[in-house]
Amino acid sequence: MVPHWISYLCLFVAALVTTLASTPLARRIAIAVDAVDYPSARRINKEPIPRMGGIAIFLGIVAAFVVQYLGTTYLGWPAVLVPSPKLQVDYWLLVLAFLVIFFTGLLDDRYSLKPLQKLLGQVIAAILAVAAGLVIGDISNPFVPGSFVTLEWLAYPITVIYLVAYTNIINLIDGLDGLAAGISCIASLTMFVLSLMAGRLDAAALSIAVTGSSLGFLRYNFHPASVFMGDSGALTLGFALGASSLLSVTRVAGLTTTIVPLVIAAVPIIDTFSAIVRRLRGHVSIGHADRGHIHHRLMAEGFDQRQAVLLMYSWTALLCLGSLVMTQVDTLPRIAIFCVLLGVSMLFAWHLHLFEPVLLHHYDPSTGEDELISPADEAFEEEAEKLRERERPFHKNTRS
Repeated sequence: MVPHWISYLCLFVAALVTTLASTPLARRIAIAVDAVDYPSARRINKEPIPRMGGIAIFLGIVAAFVVQYLGTTYLGWPAVLVPSPKLQVDYWLLVLAFLVIFFTGLLDDRYSLKPLQKLLGQVIAAILAVAAGLVIGDISNPFVPGSFVTLEWLAYPITVIYLVAYTNIINLIDGLDGLAAGISCIASLTMFVLSLMAGRLDAAALSIAVTGSSLGFLRYNFHPASVFMGDSGALTLGFALGASSLLSVTRVAGLTTTIVPLVIAAVPIIDTFSAIVRRLRGHVSIGHADRGHIHHRLMAEGFDQRQAVLLMYSWTALLCLGSLVMTQVDTLPRIAIFCVLLGVSMLFAWHLHLFEPVLLHHYDPSTGEDELISPADEAFEEEAEKLRERERPFHKNTRS
């Protein structure tokens, strides 16, 4: 019997090498079909960059599982697709879910799908994953030993929402060279370690494949990037991380344990949550892009692209380290660690003013039209002060 570490090393190398080799091909395909990010007011890049790098990331994951299949079939490797008594998974249906999410991103890279069209693809992929058996199980109450919260039929829509949300957090944070790929690499490596500790070989195999693909893509995507992953990459990575977390965590029914995947992905989750809050505060559609994300705020503080990305890597790594410690301690220390990590992260978010609007609706009396204004507009500070005045009574009442 071949040791587990050798098979996982082979999966990692297969994903890494395949992604390294196929990224130039993905770049040429993107240029051929004009899937290119051209410079604009809301983009960081100053020159056209192809955006179909997700093809290489997907091929890296596929290569890892081809190697796993060959190793299991012909070389005596340990089987990773081992059924669990708590969660039976139809892995071929799960493969179909991955194909749906990848091609949804690929179509968006080429044709710029409407938000609802892209959401539909994500929901279909999530429903397929749930139909495959990837469902959040019963959750134990950490304060009442032996008691469980049974989700029953609610487990299905909750799992779909969870997967769609996890799919989008990587996509939404993909704003600087190497940012999404690096965070995915750190998060997937952490999930690999946690999956091994939980004895979930399927989750470990998927996680290490994502680690290899993400790291291989960074060769071309770290600043200055020659190719972007696009939605084909970001949606695939987000969906893979969400699937890995469910494959691993659903077997362990502790409430605090189910929080661990959220801690691992806390940076993109905070970025997404703060974007929703500041757009609601500014009476702007939550789907309207702005320049108020973490990386925008860091660059406004004087960091360059590399420095901002490395700082966010460090933040993610700290949270991942905390998540590993959380799994090794009892319930109360685990809750304490979670509160500390959350508190520090929220202080950092407050320091960066992540929840303050960067776009506001403004009625222009000279034209009689309602328009969006930014900090560069003279009327922005006047509207911002009106917003603060409206919120002061609420904050005063809250404090009292």
